[in-house]
Amino acid sequence: MGNEDPALRDAPRIVEGVNPPVSTTVSLGNRFATELAELALPWQAAETPDPQLLVVNDALAADLGLDPSWLRTEEGIGLLTGTAVPEGATPVAQAYAGHQFGGYSPRLGDGRALLVGELGAHDLHLKGSGRTPFSRGGDGFAAVGPMLREYVVSEAMHALGIPTTRSLAVVATGRPVRREAVLPGAVLARVASSHLRVGTFQYARSTGDADLLRQLADHAIARHHPHAADAEQPYVAFFESVMQAQASLVAQWMLVGFVHGVMNTDNMTISGETIDYGPCAFLDAFDPTTVFSSIDEQGRYAFGNQPIVAEWNLARFAESILPLLADDESEGVEIATASLRTFRDRYSAAWSAGMRAKLGIADADDAVARPLVADLVALMTAGHPDHTGFFRTLATAARGDAEPARGMFLDLAGFDAWAERWLALSPDADAMDRVNPAYVPRNHLVEDALSAATGGDLGPVERLLSVLAAPYDVRPGLEEFAEPAPDSFGQYTTFCGT
Repeated sequence: MGNEDPALRDAPRIVEGVNPPVSTTVSLGNRFATELAELALPWQAAETPDPQLLVVNDALAADLGLDPSWLRTEEGIGLLTGTAVPEGATPVAQAYAGHQFGGYSPRLGDGRALLVGELGAHDLHLKGSGRTPFSRGGDGFAAVGPMLREYVVSEAMHALGIPTTRSLAVVATGRPVRREAVLPGAVLARVASSHLRVGTFQYARSTGDADLLRQLADHAIARHHPHAADAEQPYVAFFESVMQAQASLVAQWMLVGFVHGVMNTDNMTISGETIDYGPCAFLDAFDPTTVFSSIDEQGRYAFGNQPIVAEWNLARFAESILPLLADDESEGVEIATASLRTFRDRYSAAWSAGMRAKLGIADADDAVARPLVADLVALMTAGHPDHTGFFRTLATAARGDAEPARGMFLDLAGFDAWAERWLALSPDADAMDRVNPAYVPRNHLVEDALSAATGGDLGPVERLLSVLAAPYDVRPGLEEFAEPAPDSFGQYTTFCGT
């Protein structure tokens, strides 16, 4: 490679015997490690002094062809922590760059993570598995709380039908981790269709190696956007397919009130899956300016900014693949710019269709539905109703009782006027219940569950996971999971966990 990263060239490789092979029929592919060796640093997970399995996703394990009972054995836990890997596996730390809060970092990479290998069409990836040459001063470890947060929220997103990385297991390592306080350490084993990011392409472009960039694009096309390979302009079709996937994804975030919190380009996947649940949270009161992340002091990644940030990130993606779009750079810029101009229409179409579904008026005439939706957003922005509760309660209004939804607003006249127009369209209440969740990971409940788990009590996490597995089905006895945070909870702030 023309401008090889010294970390990829000089860092020590896996030491024979440190990661003993697993004596089982489980096999892992190493497609990324072999096809894109310039972006893969063979590495080993840190040893775990006293590994204890905290939670394992039996259904996901079965889908991946893994025996859930075997994962609970010493060998299975070795796989989940990366300390014992199958014969032929090549765990690697992936190299990537990225714009973080708008500033470009040319060398990021897996600083506390490892790609253990591929299980069929999916990556098995670890977080909290120890230092790598990309750690940049960090310790490479993770605490129990943040790893369980990713498990809970990613599985909730999956149950909501939103494309996401999945969580397979969280294992306590027995190693204390020093953050604001000394916390119990853990490793998360997660699964994705891949961990290719916009930042992966930014890194490849920065090397000046045109062959590597093309190889990476072809790898991504084959894995995620195979139809692009047959297009007249494959790399333009590839860019537009990634753009469509991200437009759809962010629209789905907005529709459920999800705030990612750290939409850096290294956290935007090529597959269109949600990745890296650090300072993430769900809205209680509707407010486009909502920020939960402790490090987002300027509100760059506020709830209402997410579509704009996605477009900005895609512009950086387009810059990274310009040599593939045309031989002449100025021509490539024109092609990329013309394609990028379609993002807002793509996003608007996905979000508008979702909003109509949430209001039970999927088939309403556009001339009627569009201003109705716009006026509701204005009403909610002024009134700050509970986001999840309002949309779920609105189905009750469609069935004839508007008071629960009406009571969420101070501007009663404004709500009444809007509701009269909406009810005239005969909204389908049953259809609304199928797309408006009753249960999302309420921030106060997540914090309570994580606090209990850090103290050794996994009961609240297990119950929360059970509730969130069926978010659209109202069940008796679960009323507390549908309620917003009490006033005593105060302003919510989340942290990255590094």
